[in-house]
Amino acid sequence: MRQQQDPAEKRPRQVGVIAVRRNGVPELCLIRRKDSDKWGIPKGFIDPGDSPEEAALTEAFEEAGLRGHIVGSRVGTYDYEKRGAPFTVALFVMEVLEEQEKWREMRFRERRWFSFEESALLLKPHPAWPLWDRIMERLEAGGA
Repeated sequence: MRQQQDPAEKRPRQVGVIAVRRNGVPELCLIRRKDSDKWGIPKGFIDPGDSPEEAALTEAFEEAGLRGHIVGSRVGTYDYEKRGAPFTVALFVMEVLEEQEKWREMRFRERRWFSFEESALLLKPHPAWPLWDRIMERLEAGGA
């Protein structure tokens, strides 16, 4: 089982976004590479000079064509490994205010909206899964 990190333990090098819209029924936006079956969330590096929140908004726009605002502080962090390198990711909830028809990475990324229940099933294998309860608490508290 993956362990979630105490926010004070490590300084995140990346950020991830749980993008939520509330058009009647609340939904989460998940993304995937068009050549993959695995759904995930917008995620990427924190550029020099950007705050984690700014970086999270940038990743949501670049990878999914979404604009909005961050709700509250980070939900937590998670660790994963890519090509043998370890990464710590700070996770944020974002309320989506605008969805672009065309966006930077649409050539190779698909975005789709799912109910919270569908999202939970699709994200079970994702390293952010241990934070799911915290994400739901944030959303139920009126955040997003």
